[in-house]
Amino acid sequence: MGKLTGFMEFSRLSEEYLPVAERLKNYREFVLHLTDEQAQTQGARCMDCGIPFCSSGCPVNNIIPDWNDLVYRGNWKQALEVLHSTNNFPEFTSRICPAPCEAACVLNINDLAVGIKSIEHAIIDKGGENGWVTPQPAKTRTGKKVAIIGSGPAGLAAAQQLARAGHDVTVIEKNSRIGGLLRYGIPDFKLDKRLIDWRLAQLQAEGVEFRTGVFVGKDAPAKGVACDAQKTVAPKELLKNFDAVILAGGSEQPRDLPVPGRELAGVHFALEFLIPQNKEVAGDGKNPINAKGKHVVVIGGGDTGSDCVGTSNRHGAASVAQFEVMPRPPETENRPLVWPNWPMKLRTSSSHEEGCQRDWAVATREFTGKDGRVAGLRAARVEWKGGRMQEAPGSEFEMKADLVLLAMGFTNPLQPVLDAFGVEKDARGNARATTDGAGCYRTSVDKVFAAGDMRRGQSLVVWAIREGRQAARAVDEYLMGSSLLPR
Repeated sequence: MGKLTGFMEFSRLSEEYLPVAERLKNYREFVLHLTDEQAQTQGARCMDCGIPFCSSGCPVNNIIPDWNDLVYRGNWKQALEVLHSTNNFPEFTSRICPAPCEAACVLNINDLAVGIKSIEHAIIDKGGENGWVTPQPAKTRTGKKVAIIGSGPAGLAAAQQLARAGHDVTVIEKNSRIGGLLRYGIPDFKLDKRLIDWRLAQLQAEGVEFRTGVFVGKDAPAKGVACDAQKTVAPKELLKNFDAVILAGGSEQPRDLPVPGRELAGVHFALEFLIPQNKEVAGDGKNPINAKGKHVVVIGGGDTGSDCVGTSNRHGAASVAQFEVMPRPPETENRPLVWPNWPMKLRTSSSHEEGCQRDWAVATREFTGKDGRVAGLRAARVEWKGGRMQEAPGSEFEMKADLVLLAMGFTNPLQPVLDAFGVEKDARGNARATTDGAGCYRTSVDKVFAAGDMRRGQSLVVWAIREGRQAARAVDEYLMGSSLLPR
C-alpha cells in the first residue's frame, strides 16, 4: 500500500492552522486540509505492513490502507467510495475524531504515524467540492416504518442505512435543528454546521423524514440538557405506528460537582455555555453567558473542557484556567507497552494553544462568592496512591473566578426517555442491549433497539456511527428476516 519505501522517504506532515490572532476573531473552522500533492505524499507513507492494525483500531473499521493507496495514485473518487463504504460521515470524523487509527498504525511503533485523519479530511472535502457525494435512494420500498429518536451521529447513520435498505424512516429530535450534540455540543470552529446541513439534504433526498422540536416521553430533561421541544409524543404511540424504534440519543446528563457554593450564579455546566453559543452563531438568539473580561475556570480536562477554553477566548476572557483532577500524563507514551491501544499521554488541543493555564491533580473544594455570584474558588492538590485520591497536606490554594464551567463528562443518557419506554438499564443508567448474537442492539422491550451513547454511554462520534450502522442492520434483519446491510 502506498509507496513501498515511502515511510522511509517522507516525513509526516500535519495540517496547518490559521494564526491564533486571526481565528480568535470568529467561530469559523481554521484547519487547512492538505493540498492534493501533500495528501498523495502522506498516502505514500502507508506501509505494506501485512496486518493493518489501523483498521482494527478504527471503530468503524475503515479500510485505511486501500484509500491511502488510492490517494497516493491520484484515484480520489475511488478513494471516496472506499471511505464511504464503512463511514457514513467522514466530514465529521476527519474533523473531531481523536484518530485511534493513528495510535494503532504500525509505523507509530517507532516513528510518527501515517496522517490518516488528514488524508480522510482531504478525501471528503475533495468529494464535496466536486459534487461526488450524491443521494442514493432505495430502488424499492419495503413498506416497513422505523422511528429513530435522536439525530446525532448514531441516529443519522442508522437513518441513512435503513433508508437505503428501502424502509420508511422518521427521525425525531427534541431540539429545533437536526444534529444532536454534533449541532449543539461542538463549537463551530471545530465543526462547521453547514456540513450537517449538507448531509441533512442528502438524507432527505434519500427519503428520511425529520421531526424537530418533539420530545419523546412525559417528564422534561434535567438542568444542563438542551431541549427546546414544543411537542411531546408518547412511546406507546410510536410503538403503535412504527414497526421498530431505535433509541439513539446522546449521553447528555452532565456530571455535577456538589461542593459548597455550587448554587452561586456564574457556576454552570459546560453545555449551558456551549449550546447557547452554537445557537448564537446560527442566529438563534444571544448567549446569556458571556466570558468577556472574566477570569474563567474550566473544571475537567477533556474535549468538552477544551471547547469551553476556545469559546471563552473568543469571547475575550481576561484569563482562562483549566483544572483536571487526574495526574499530568506523560509527554510521550510508552509505545512498546501500549501499542496498538489508545495511549495515555499529554494532549494539547488547538484551544489550549490559543491561551490557557492548565493544571493537573487539582480538586475543587469550594466556590466562594460575593452578593450571590461566584468570585473565586478554593482548591487543593491531590495525590493518587493505590488508585485512590487523597489531598496533599498543606496544598490548599485560592483562585479568582468570575465564571466557572463544569466539564467533567456525562453520566448517562436522558432517563425520562428510557423510563418512558420502560427498557431495562445497566448499572450506569444506559439502555441494556448486547452487540452480538441474534438479539443484538435489542432492548428488553419488543420492537425497541438502542445504539450509540444511549446504549454504551458517553463515547466518540466514530463509535456512534459504528453503532448506528450496526443497529440499522439488526433492525433490517428483524423486519425482513435477513439483511444485506454491512456491519
